[in-house]
Amino acid sequence: MSEQLRFIVEQLNREPFKKSFNLITFDSLDPMQLLQILNDVLAEIDPKHAMDIREELPEQTIRRMCALLGMLKYKPPGNPSDVSSFRQGLVSGSTPVVHPILHWLLQRLPELKKRAYLARFLVKLEVPAEFLQDDVINDTSHQYEELVESFKTYHKECELLRTSGFSTAEIRRDIGAMEEEKDQLIKRVDRLKKRVDSVSNHQRMLDQARQLRVEKEREESLTHQKQEQKNQLFQAEQRLQRAKQQLKDLRQAAADANPESLMKRLEEEIKINSYMVSEKLPKELEVMRRSVQYLQKISSEPAMGQADLQELEDKIKEADSQINQLIEKRMMRSDPMDDKLTLYRQQASIIMRRKESKAEELQEAREELASAERDLRGRSQAQDSEGGEIIRTDELKRLVGKLRGKSAMHKKKRQEVSELRAEYGVLQRTEEILKQRHETVQHKLQTMEAEKGISGYSDTQEELERVSAIKSELDEKKGRTLDDMSEMVKKLNSMIVDKKSALAPIITELRSLRQCCQESSQEYEEKKAQYESCTAGLESNRSKLDQEVKALRDDTSQEENRYHYINSMSEVIEKQIQRAAEEMKAYVSSDPQEKKKAIREVYMKNISEQELLGKKLREKQKLVRESHAANMEQMKLWSDLHTLMEAKRQSFIQSQSQTSIGRVIQEGGEDRLVL
Repeated sequence: MSEQLRFIVEQLNREPFKKSFNLITFDSLDPMQLLQILNDVLAEIDPKHAMDIREELPEQTIRRMCALLGMLKYKPPGNPSDVSSFRQGLVSGSTPVVHPILHWLLQRLPELKKRAYLARFLVKLEVPAEFLQDDVINDTSHQYEELVESFKTYHKECELLRTSGFSTAEIRRDIGAMEEEKDQLIKRVDRLKKRVDSVSNHQRMLDQARQLRVEKEREESLTHQKQEQKNQLFQAEQRLQRAKQQLKDLRQAAADANPESLMKRLEEEIKINSYMVSEKLPKELEVMRRSVQYLQKISSEPAMGQADLQELEDKIKEADSQINQLIEKRMMRSDPMDDKLTLYRQQASIIMRRKESKAEELQEAREELASAERDLRGRSQAQDSEGGEIIRTDELKRLVGKLRGKSAMHKKKRQEVSELRAEYGVLQRTEEILKQRHETVQHKLQTMEAEKGISGYSDTQEELERVSAIKSELDEKKGRTLDDMSEMVKKLNSMIVDKKSALAPIITELRSLRQCCQESSQEYEEKKAQYESCTAGLESNRSKLDQEVKALRDDTSQEENRYHYINSMSEVIEKQIQRAAEEMKAYVSSDPQEKKKAIREVYMKNISEQELLGKKLREKQKLVRESHAANMEQMKLWSDLHTLMEAKRQSFIQSQSQTSIGRVIQEGGEDRLVL
């Protein structure tokens, strides 16, 4: 979530928005400001949405934003069917709803701009079918669809020209340079024509030069074709050799194939694959899911300080102490039966670990085999395309032998170097020991001379005697050492001879075993090739049989549907025939009651009733037409009467209101109003 928020803030601070947000200020925006930022981003995608959301109703804003997001094909995270909660969150400016929209829009801004631009011209107007019955509207609709298709074509051409890398300025420069070169060539041709015109038989010489040039070009093309044909012939020969070798291998595989061994191998492979699918891979997936969940949980938690780490370490120590206590209790409470079961459990766990390790080794071997096969296919394709030479088997064996000899020589030299280094270390240590002894003796001698008071008197004589004595002793020791070393060398030589004589039969047996191993590996490769070819054939046959079975099942279902349809139609036709027979029987019958039951009689009766009803209605219509004028006049009189009575009612109401206000009295030529 923090990465999403950081990305949104970085994009809003760049062009073309130029905001000055940081994580804190952006996270503290109120819902109205957050919706305004979302509207600004949508306005950058489609300029029609550039407005202040405070100037329109919230329903119109949400309707407009949802329409644009739907056109841009935005899918809300979570449950797609919960549209009402998404709209409600968008209305309220909820952060969990608006932030994913901003992240999605800012990630695909150029693409969404292009989509919004194209939507203005490619989103078709839905015209109701009843309006299309009008010829003018129908023609306009067809013209509109043709314009949309032409816009698609022109837009594709424009995009191709934009991505082609051509520039109009460069093309114009190239055209100008080509025109200049054309003018220069025309001038040179004119000069050469003037020179040639003065030469006799120039036309014949020009024809011969033209023919010579044509022949040279033809010779070059033929040489090129010859070289290409040689390369193609060489490649064809190599492909032929490979095809012959493959054919030979396939024939050997087909000749030595055994159905029982193949079925046994297939069963073993099926068991291995079922173990991998049902046990090993689900466990690995579960472990990966747990690790991912754990990492997500850690990433979602806030950063820990030193106090939090110390608290976790204390919890870990407490848990370890509890585990140790439980183990001690279990050991104290253990009985012999549990010990036996523990032994079996240990054996089972060892077998399971071995099984898992072998499965991992098998998976690694399969991956190595697949990578080797991919490498081999790539190299073979590269050699086929380049026409290179393929290393033969004998050459490969010779190279392997050379490499083995060089590796043995390298190992031998390394051993000699290590022996010399060891001897050098021994000699260096001997030299250090002798130096230490010499210093000790010299120190003792100086001490004795100082004690006797003759220090420095007998240095030379005693030193000479001492040196001669030491020399004689060293000579004796050296002689003894040389004798010991010669005896040791003799013993070592005799031991080496004995070991060689003892190891000679083992070495011969090892050579025979190596030869057997090589033969077994070769036989294994041959059997493997046979097995793969046989499995490929069986797989192809199985796929063919599956296709045939599928086709036959489809035919069977179609035939069953057709049978049921024909059966139902036959039943309907039988019912219709039965009904027609009953109708004919009732129509021919002399019984009047049976005739009344016939459909013909029923329909004739209904027809007569309807004719009688129509006759009565026509007579009534005639009477209405005759009395129409008189009725209209009567209606006018009644309306006038109604108007007159309404006027009287109004007059009466007014007179009643005036009498309630006051009374007029006339006395002596005066009018008085008495209230």
